[in-house]
Amino acid sequence: MYETLAPGYPERNSLAGQLSELTILPAPDPEVSYNYALAMNAGQAEILRKLYNHTSDLNKASVDSLERELELMLSADVPAEVRKRSVSFGQRMARAIFEWSKSDGGHRAYLRNFEKGMVHPDRPGGWKPPLFAQSFSHHPLHPFWGQNRPFIPANYRMQAPAIIPHDTTPGSPYYEQFLAVYKADTALTQEQKEIAIWWGDDPDETFTPPGHSYYIASEFLRAKDAELITRAETYARVGIAVADAFILCWRWKYQFFTERPNTFIPAYIDEEWESFWPDPPFPAFPSGHAIQAAAAAAVLEDLHGPEFTFTDRSHVGRPYDEVRETGFVERPFTRFWDVALETADSRFYGGIHTPQDNERGLEKGREVAANVTAMKW
Repeated sequence: MYETLAPGYPERNSLAGQLSELTILPAPDPEVSYNYALAMNAGQAEILRKLYNHTSDLNKASVDSLERELELMLSADVPAEVRKRSVSFGQRMARAIFEWSKSDGGHRAYLRNFEKGMVHPDRPGGWKPPLFAQSFSHHPLHPFWGQNRPFIPANYRMQAPAIIPHDTTPGSPYYEQFLAVYKADTALTQEQKEIAIWWGDDPDETFTPPGHSYYIASEFLRAKDAELITRAETYARVGIAVADAFILCWRWKYQFFTERPNTFIPAYIDEEWESFWPDPPFPAFPSGHAIQAAAAAAVLEDLHGPEFTFTDRSHVGRPYDEVRETGFVERPFTRFWDVALETADSRFYGGIHTPQDNERGLEKGREVAANVTAMKW
């Protein structure tokens, strides 16, 4: 989206030559004119067809029909040769970026979500398959995702976060991390329960945690009625930040391979305890919710300022959660960073992350965002 529009705005730079192994992209002919909104529409449709070639024929038809509808709307008073040239440019850009994406290590990774033959370390404090889980699988999700190519070269070199050493001794820093989870989870307020389910973003039910970040970016752009290039740059920054945050997070999750409270607390604090929210199928440290939310919030802060007063209504209307006896209640905010903090807190209230999981995730999310901001946009 950004690369298709950027040539129409002299003050904007291409990210070719700045992103990892992206050396060259199609360029428009400077001797002729283009309609870049038409180019963007064609490019979006094309890359969706490429990325989701496994989806249903009905979904593919919906992409095609939306492309045609928008093209008709955008083509009013546009000469036929400009329309054709613009559509071709958008399609060429999408194909070039898709070809680049195929070499990042994660191409069609949905075909290998769980690596059943992989042998994982069995050590004190190591991750164990959860009994109370979001997933049917007892194998951890995407153990090789951390080996994928980050968008930003500087993120190859980012240092791993510091972690508290394993220690089951009562009163030790490690023990206190889990004791804090236990105490909070056995005395949750109604609002804390609402926060825990609001940010669950279980992909079986709704959008994912990154999808929630994109939703917030979209709400901001609608509220500000931002111009087209600002919208594209915002999505590009958020998308790159969230993608790299998850690559790094998964690298560290499998480097440290740490247990979750549902393993430690029943063994050393209360054998009857069970978390408010079920465990996801992968190691704990650091928190994926925290790192991606922080990365998204920090790039939005840099681009648009820290303050944004809005009410998140993304889950309003969902059925009451009978298991947890909690409903989906809209969440008001006045700052982007408050969204990141609440996203991280939700995993603590849910009983599936310790404070250090969240704190290190928030810190590293900001680091990722700083690298996004440092590019020459």
